[in-house]
Amino acid sequence: MSSDEPVRELDRDECRELLKQGTLGRLATAAGGEVDIFPVNYFSDGASILIRTAPGTKLLELTVHAAVAFETDGYTEDEAWSVVAHGRARQLESQTEIDEAERAPLQPWIPTLKYRYVHIDIERITGRRFERSPEPERW
Repeated sequence: MSSDEPVRELDRDECRELLKQGTLGRLATAAGGEVDIFPVNYFSDGASILIRTAPGTKLLELTVHAAVAFETDGYTEDEAWSVVAHGRARQLESQTEIDEAERAPLQPWIPTLKYRYVHIDIERITGRRFERSPEPERW
């Protein structure tokens, strides 16, 4: 990236690779005319996203309206990136799916019990990479 092009769109494969590298993101839900956003830790294989949660607002909203957006980002000293995935979320119900989810490297960041798994099938994914440099002269 050059200073002439400080923002670059990422292709689908780049987005998937960055999504796979992350562990913390934000889940956006909408239900009953209300929009919420929740910080969550996650695991992704690049085609889907897995989160663990406890009963509460987040899980309730997902059962009312399954369409969600998910965002994760990261940065280094020289650049930053952001990936946004849209898809449909569903709570895992079958024991086979739950057993498989239990094998994923997904642990809560805080000492709480989270026995519910939510799987998001990614339908659309976009991302951008940003060059980090000083702000240009304004005048």
